[in-house]
Amino acid sequence: MNASNPHRQELVVVTGASTGMGAATARELALRGFHVLAGVRRDVDAESLRTNGIEPVILDITVESDVVAIADRVARDPLRRPLRALINNAGIQMNAPFETVPMAEWRRLFEVNLFGHVAMTQALLPALLRSAGTVVNISSVGGKVAMATYGPYAGAKFALEAVSDSLRREVAEFGVKVVVIELGAVRTEIAERGFAAADRLSASMTPAQLQRYGDLTAAISAQTRSHMKTGVAAERAAKVIAKAATASRPRTRYAIGRDAAIGVRLVRVMPDRLLDRILRLGLRPHYVEISQRSAPGSDSSISIGAGGGTSARTSYCGWVAR
Repeated sequence: MNASNPHRQELVVVTGASTGMGAATARELALRGFHVLAGVRRDVDAESLRTNGIEPVILDITVESDVVAIADRVARDPLRRPLRALINNAGIQMNAPFETVPMAEWRRLFEVNLFGHVAMTQALLPALLRSAGTVVNISSVGGKVAMATYGPYAGAKFALEAVSDSLRREVAEFGVKVVVIELGAVRTEIAERGFAAADRLSASMTPAQLQRYGDLTAAISAQTRSHMKTGVAAERAAKVIAKAATASRPRTRYAIGRDAAIGVRLVRVMPDRLLDRILRLGLRPHYVEISQRSAPGSDSSISIGAGGGTSARTSYCGWVAR
């Protein structure tokens, strides 16, 4: 690395950097010469990420003492480096019908996907004000378009978009930038964790709930798996995030992936009922796929019950993952 690189004198904090897009973003920024404080939750993740320019830090954004500790690390940096950017990337994914999600799960998702980002931003805002730095909030197309079974996830992302807009208008005069990244399908580990979380929730659904929502949730799952096959690589997404975090005059929003770009545009111009219809039409081929998979001789784990609901566990994972 070039010793004259001015970015070596600047810090960047990245949350949710254990794997996937967060880890790719940490590596991309380190390659650009920044010193990255990469938030991870396990020592094993810290060791796999540690390299020149990346300093792993144990960080659970829902734990107050961890948030205070990272803010103190920035404030007491031994080289007195300014904080160039905070990238709020940590998140969890969960998609299931509204009535089937226990209140504890709603609160857990909002705690991670919204309140944890608020806590991190509040803790590091003094440093960002001193450096005229940038806050990058990782949202998704789910923060603009709420598909069926997306209530908890989209609710938190819609809120994050609003919080970002409000904060941007509060701190612009002080030189602090606030950017939202709206993700489409990104090929990372969070998708599989989302499937696992959904399977856990589906196991507690009542027969009546399966009757109402089984086919829908199976179609959503099939659609998501289809989208993930052509999703953006984490490394490509990381380059966009790094650009947003380091630009002197970044855009207020960046869409990553063709599905995100299309979804954001549709919601701007289409009446709600028309958008509802388009989303239903988009799911239709996946209902057919489910029927084919459940035909005699199929070894699929998803089967259609006599009343139209799925009689086995189905995965509820969303259109968007990181």
